[in-house]
Amino acid sequence: MKILVAHNFYQKPGGEDAVCESEIRLLREAGHQVIEYSRHNEEIRGYSFLEKASLGWRTSWSERTNHELRDILRRELPDVAHFHNTFPLISPSAYYACHAAGIPVVQTLHNYRLLCPGGNLFRDGEICEECISHSLLRSIVHGCYHDSRLASAALAGMLTAHQLLRTWTEQVDLFLVCTEFARRKFVDAGFDPARIRVKPNFIAPDPGRRIDGGQNALYIGRLSEEKGPQLLPLAWSNLSAVIPLEIVGEGPLRASLERDFARFSLRGVHFSGWLGAQATMERLHAAKFLIVPSTCYEGFPMAIAEAYACGVPVIAAGHGGLAEIVRDGYTGLYFTPGHAEDLALKVEWAWTHPDETKTMGLDARVEFESKYNARSALKSLENAYESVDPRGKESVALVKAFVPGEAKALSERRKGAG
Repeated sequence: MKILVAHNFYQKPGGEDAVCESEIRLLREAGHQVIEYSRHNEEIRGYSFLEKASLGWRTSWSERTNHELRDILRRELPDVAHFHNTFPLISPSAYYACHAAGIPVVQTLHNYRLLCPGGNLFRDGEICEECISHSLLRSIVHGCYHDSRLASAALAGMLTAHQLLRTWTEQVDLFLVCTEFARRKFVDAGFDPARIRVKPNFIAPDPGRRIDGGQNALYIGRLSEEKGPQLLPLAWSNLSAVIPLEIVGEGPLRASLERDFARFSLRGVHFSGWLGAQATMERLHAAKFLIVPSTCYEGFPMAIAEAYACGVPVIAAGHGGLAEIVRDGYTGLYFTPGHAEDLALKVEWAWTHPDETKTMGLDARVEFESKYNARSALKSLENAYESVDPRGKESVALVKAFVPGEAKALSERRKGAG
């Protein structure tokens, strides 16, 4: 197949960027032809005052993206277009370009942005679903996006406009989510259940299973409130023995975390900062277990898939998608979300029961081999693309995108290609 993959990269690389790049590599290795279209938030740094002032509108509709994609689609005639992140520079105008050209659209929902301007259903240290149960106006009142009412208004306006335009219903053929939990959230919010499929994240290449039982506890992730690292100092202060902990990542909470560990006079805690992929795998191979203490509803943390690939069990907050990805007592342990004391109990149990912890690591590796490997991911992607039946779709809006002569020529070329 010929697949257009489009993604708006963040200023700081994250899990969505990694997933997009991994899927492109996977598809190409399988013999598919991939055309890439990307925008990068670094562009915003060079914007003039007027360009920045109009960014809110262009988040709703980017003429540049729409025109660039029309040219690409006219030239390349892909079978399907697969979008990852479209916010803020690509915008939903990309869907309209595809629909006008008769190209079916698949959209991966890595987060909850279509339901919540903050993207993670989290506010003031707690789960928040007010934008679903009430209206997007709540996000403006609370300044949920970047702590700014103005920025939140722009994003809420974009979401409201495209809800009214039925963009998600009429311009996107299939949504992919990472967990069944996320699928239920979108269905409960009004999305068509027949048009949402679960496609979990994956790890490739296979890093291989660790050899021994591990030497320390490990945290990998952004050091920010929604990820829950603030629970670690209090949890470690409740341990009856010294358990070494390595913290991999950076973020706004690093300074306060270092102060809290020092305040409790805790030994054996090491901050490693951001590490590259290879170094992160080395840390996982050396870990007894991974801790994922997120206080928000996670999508599908890549760190869990990486841990499973390395045969490392996971101690995770038992809610949201985490309660689905981690199987309590088999591939890891749950603790009560937000409760440092319960986290301490689970950490101590895992540390003092090495045989059981090792067995959970073996089960985690089996989980990777059955669900989160390249083979499974490729099959899911191919099934998704085939389900939207690109050759059987006729565009009812070709004439809106191209002059009549071009529309007729494009239609004939697509018939000939089929």
